[in-house]
Amino acid sequence: MRTLTRCYKYRLYPATDQQNTLVQWAGCRRFVWNWALHCKQTHYQATGQRLSYQRLAAMLVDLKRQPKTAFLRDCHSQPLQQALMDLETAFTHFFAKRAKYPRFKARKVTPHSLRFPQGVVVVDEHTISVPKIGLMQAIIHRPLLGTAKGATIKQDATGAWWVVFVCHINRPDVLLTTDNPVGIDVGLESFTTLSTGEKTTPPKFYRRSQKKLARAQRKLSRAQKGSNNRLKARKHVAKIHQKISNQRADWLHKHALGIVRQFDVVCIEDLNLKGLAKTKLAKSFSDAALSTFMQMLHDKAEWHGRRVIKVGRFYASSKTCHHCQTKTALMLSDRVWTCPTCGTIHDRDRNAAINIVHEGIRLLAVGTTES
Repeated sequence: MRTLTRCYKYRLYPATDQQNTLVQWAGCRRFVWNWALHCKQTHYQATGQRLSYQRLAAMLVDLKRQPKTAFLRDCHSQPLQQALMDLETAFTHFFAKRAKYPRFKARKVTPHSLRFPQGVVVVDEHTISVPKIGLMQAIIHRPLLGTAKGATIKQDATGAWWVVFVCHINRPDVLLTTDNPVGIDVGLESFTTLSTGEKTTPPKFYRRSQKKLARAQRKLSRAQKGSNNRLKARKHVAKIHQKISNQRADWLHKHALGIVRQFDVVCIEDLNLKGLAKTKLAKSFSDAALSTFMQMLHDKAEWHGRRVIKVGRFYASSKTCHHCQTKTALMLSDRVWTCPTCGTIHDRDRNAAINIVHEGIRLLAVGTTES
């Protein structure tokens, strides 16, 4: 059996008093984060040693007893303790060079968010239960699978509230095979080109909404700071960004799922997407969201019992003839080229996809009796 992690996101409709409580608790969580970060910094400057989570948890108990910070006792203890654990995780990622140094959280920048390791449960299709708050209206559009390991309640930039459950699900450790591998070449002109010859045009949701977004941003910049009109304009801009994000995510989910259902082995090139996002085509690469697509492809393949093979980024897939393996120097503008050795006319993207599936199958067969 394989234990997989899956998230379920549901829309929340808290009452006015419940919203006020969630906002107050989110402020307490930010306060504890900033307080703990300050304690860590001052302790390291004074002693040269790190302040552990256990020490901070004990200090948090004393902090609640002080008159000036007695408001922390109104908040549930789990989000405050989780803030300390999140800070410890942030420093672990920082020292492992996987993230930047943790920063202080500001109310106007950091969205309202609360994490509960336990206690938040789904009551029925329209209700969830939150500790110390009670029943809260929600839309449970699909049932939870597996064992819930925690929940996060957060508010997005448009003002909507959401709850995200993290569940551990046991899946059979069986690879479903169709004896049908495929190679995928990703790009901007064709979002995906399969080794079977199928090409998918990128939808370019951001490009299509760019004029509408520019008008909304100009209206926001003209509004007076602190006014209600500026707040409305900011929410309007946030809704446009949210719609673009939802459109892109929906399209990527469906496209990745279609590939995983059709092929049992998916071979794809391991590109340096962070480097590509810093070029003059950064806006197009960000709009395409290739990194998100690859992550979705890997997650859905793991869920459905498929395999994803990543081919090295330095493998010359585009300029190598898949018939005779002759390498030819190509420019980025050369979309169709002829092999000087065997005379085969190649479509650049499909030739790359065919080479990727050949290399992926070779990597899959390394260490086995298969060829």
